[in-house]
Parts: sequence; C-alpha cells; structure tokens
Amino acid sequence: MKARLFVLFAATTLTGTSLSAQDTALCPATTSAQRISQDACQKAVDLFKYMAPQLGTAIAGGNATLGQGGSLGGLGHFTVGLRINAVQGSLPQIQNTSVSANGAQNTPPFDTKTQIIPMPTADLAIGIFKGLPLAITNVGGIDLLVSAAYLPEFDGSGVSVKVPDGSLKLGYGARVGILQESLLVPGISVSYLQRDLPTVNIAGANGNDSLYVDNLSLKTKAWRVVASKSLLFIGLAAGFGQDKYESSTDIGAHVAARTLPPTPAANTVPVSMSQDITRTNVFANLSMNLLLLKLTGEIGQVSGGTINTFNTFSGKQAADSRIYGSVGARFGF
Repeated sequence: MKARLFVLFAATTLTGTSLSAQDTALCPATTSAQRISQDACQKAVDLFKYMAPQLGTAIAGGNATLGQGGSLGGLGHFTVGLRINAVQGSLPQIQNTSVSANGAQNTPPFDTKTQIIPMPTADLAIGIFKGLPLAITNVGGIDLLVSAAYLPEFDGSGVSVKVPDGSLKLGYGARVGILQESLLVPGISVSYLQRDLPTVNIAGANGNDSLYVDNLSLKTKAWRVVASKSLLFIGLAAGFGQDKYESSTDIGAHVAARTLPPTPAANTVPVSMSQDITRTNVFANLSMNLLLLKLTGEIGQVSGGTINTFNTFSGKQAADSRIYGSVGARFGF
C-alpha cells in the first residue's frame, strides 16, 4: 500500500514550470484535434506544477545529516543513517474532475485533500579533514556527504511506472565546519547537497483517456547553515538555507471519442516542460543520544517562489508555504 501511494504521488508530482499569464501556450488549440485535447493537456500541466514543489521538499528535507551541526572530525569518523521525510501536502482529487473536449476550462477549481507525502532516503557522511585547531575547537573541517533515493517500478491500478536508467539515484555534497562541537562550543557548519530521483516514464489511464509522462526527472540542490549542541543524552540543532528544485519532462495525452457532444478521439502533441523554483528552508532537530546511535526528529518549513497556473485549486496554491517533518536513526563514530 505504501509503495502504491508513493508511485501515485510521483506520477502527479515530478515536474512543473513557471509560465507567463498565457499558461495555455504549452497546450495550443490551433487545430480541431488540439482543441479537443487542450483541456486534458492543460490540466496535466497544472497538476504537475501544483505537486512539483511538494515532492521537491520531500526529497530535500532539512538538515543534511539529522542532528548534526559541525563537521565530524576528520579521517576515521563517519555516520550512516536512514530517514523518512514527510511533507504536509495537498493532493488534487483527480477523480472529481471532468475533462472537456471543447478547449481548456479553468472552472470549477480542483478539489484538494490534505495528504502526507513521504520520502525515504539514506545518508552517509565521511570525515575528510579535521580542520585547524583553535583553542578548544577546530575550524575548517571538511566532510563528504552522500545520499541515496530508491524508486521501484510499478504496474497496476491503471498506472505504469518504469525506471529506464535504474531505480537507485545517488546524491553528493560537502560540509565545511565553521566550529567543531566540543564540551563548551556548539558545532556550526555550512553544507551543500544535491539529491535527485531516477529518471521515470509514467503511463496512466482514466477510463479510455490516457496520460503519458516520459523522461521525467527531478533534481534538488540545497545549501544549509546549521548549529548544534549535545546536552548529555539530548541533542539540539537548528538551521536555515535555500532549496532549488529543477524538473523536466515530456507529456502527452489521448482523449477518447465523446458522444455528447459528438467529438472524435484526439492526441496531444508531446509537450516539453521544465521548472526552476527556489525556496527558503528553516528547520529544527531534537535528538536522543544512545552511545553510537542517535534518534532524531525534525520539523521545518519551506516558502517562497512563484508558480502560475491556468487552473486554480481549493486550499493551498502551488507556491504556498509547506510544513514538513523527518524522523531518522543514524550510527556514527
């Protein structure tokens, strides 16, 4: 059930674009066939634009390493962990929406339902350079950061998801310690990390109508400034930064023939879409320290950016702020 939910989120999430007021430019209606399929094309465009920042937040999360503020302390130090990010999202209720065969229609608004959007990831941090000694701390320490996301193939319930280049996608980054945490000094660092999803091909059907999404990719780039301090068995961390979500895809749609009014079947011309959206990210972590194991919870919020849509949505709009959370465990030395 969880895998199916994740696939359905991915199918409606992984792309978007910021257009001018003439949003229907991606779905022209200069011919009779284009007019028949224009509404299906435009609704697909706007659904992706609405969901894109939500999945981007689910991938990026907050802290590059949950509960960690400063650098690790050089060679011989590492940490490996698993986490689940979850965004308090809004899922359009597609089943309540009808498709017109008479050009793009933007009324009534899409109904939306509050939905938690999860994303499991794995994280690895390896100490590379301890830094330069300064009184009771070190400055300038360097860590290598690696992340992994896994998306399985799926075929069922009218949705087919194929991963032509493999289900596993690795992300890379680095962290530079401003201060290494010690008994009296908090850990402070700056990090940069890129997390991506595998390239995906998706086909979906609703009755006799079909939607095709090919060469779909989503890349996130994030920088963070984080401070942390351990107090016996409890650890605190807080930070801020900026996310950039980059996505692209080619979509197409088939609209079956209608009897009322009588219209023939039509196919959209494949539409290429891309998006760059930048958001501000703030977060806080609370950890429980158990010798070499650390259990961490995170709460954060993203905001900012502009996304224009032809259709409107009930509740939150595409670029509205979103709350997210993370829970994870990591082992380190």
